[in-house]
Amino acid sequence: MNTEKKWADLSWEEKREERFKRWLAPNVTFSSPEAEKLYKERVTRFIKAIKLEEPDRVPVILPAGNIPAYLAGGNLKTAMYDYDMLRRAWLKFLDEFEMDTFIGPGLVFPGKVLEIIDFKLEKWPGHGLADHIESYQFIENEYVKAEEYDKLIKDPSDFWLRTFMPRAMGACKAFEKLPQLTAFIGLPVFYLAYFADPEIQAAYKKLMEAGVETMKWMQVVNDVSQKSLEAGLPSFWGSMSGAPFDMIGDMLRGTRGIMMDMFQRPDKLQEAMERLVPIAIDEAVAGANTSGCPIVVMPLHKGTGGFMSNKQYEEFYWPTFKDILLGLINEGLVPMPFAEGNYEPRLEIIRDMPRSSMIWWFEHMDMARAKEVLGDTACIAGNVPVTALCTGTPHDVKERCRRLIEICAPGGGYILTGGATMDRGNPDNLRAVMEAAKEFGVYK
Repeated sequence: MNTEKKWADLSWEEKREERFKRWLAPNVTFSSPEAEKLYKERVTRFIKAIKLEEPDRVPVILPAGNIPAYLAGGNLKTAMYDYDMLRRAWLKFLDEFEMDTFIGPGLVFPGKVLEIIDFKLEKWPGHGLADHIESYQFIENEYVKAEEYDKLIKDPSDFWLRTFMPRAMGACKAFEKLPQLTAFIGLPVFYLAYFADPEIQAAYKKLMEAGVETMKWMQVVNDVSQKSLEAGLPSFWGSMSGAPFDMIGDMLRGTRGIMMDMFQRPDKLQEAMERLVPIAIDEAVAGANTSGCPIVVMPLHKGTGGFMSNKQYEEFYWPTFKDILLGLINEGLVPMPFAEGNYEPRLEIIRDMPRSSMIWWFEHMDMARAKEVLGDTACIAGNVPVTALCTGTPHDVKERCRRLIEICAPGGGYILTGGATMDRGNPDNLRAVMEAAKEFGVYK
């Protein structure tokens, strides 16, 4: 890229073009000329869809969740604890399925790491859940008290270190004893004395142990990702972010807590969300700069229809979320919110964005309505029902895909994928998704 000054002078469209060029030409040695050719075709297919243009055919994000582990004879638990099995399963899936993009095993979290840090926010197979369960279970709670908003707003990093981490990770409980780091600017000697505390030393040793274990897991994830690139399959997960309302409501205050805050301390909630906006933008940009992929995946939770009214959505959820979206777009990135639940009530609100600047991936949605409202503004993706993927026949899945393509594909701006991902079931249902795109999704 150009120098920082020149980069800052570019329009968001020009910045995005620079990022698209990098996405099209990764620093990788392809396994064959054919793999390189297919890679460029696949990335070009997605770029045209993002720009609301018609590519050669409808692009596909194969809705495969943890099913590679299942198809390799294992399950989520074995993949979380056996990194060799994790590698074998995802490489086997890579060899056996046709797809436009490859979602690697990066969301199969390392179980041993979670145990070392004594992670409090989730249960997983073999740790609070039965071994055969194919998902995680979030443990919602008010991990942060209402009166602690000021601490978060004043210094988010200090808040994370001394308040949230000790509650989220049992291994970090002793960090509550640490003083604020900035209290010793210019004279660190007194601060260093705290590291003589045996409990604080033990906490750091646990984090070091967890770091070593995490590197073992990351080497496998990176190896699989590298092999997928070499085979001609682009990544569609360049970075990750979300909405400030969810960041606070999911992990810190919990659903009950943040709902009460909307009524009892709305100004403080707004101030905290605004404080998180530049942090979220910087983190997402850094991740995309490292990966080379401009897509920013953004899982959304509490903005779904039924949780709050449109008036409340426009007051509490949308403003800071929109600020993050615009911040990412201004850096040439492509936000891709995954709108969990029913987002149909929000369609008229969320269309207020620059044309062809982002992708909306819907779970439950009247896709004809989404095409009608957003079709001239944003690329849309979704929403083959996970029930059909997991329990239907390949014919059922193919028919659902055909109807989605007929509704959403005309004029471009559509990506075929599931309303959620598939962890178990008939693998031919995944193949049916690709078959449908190739049979019904070709642009004339």
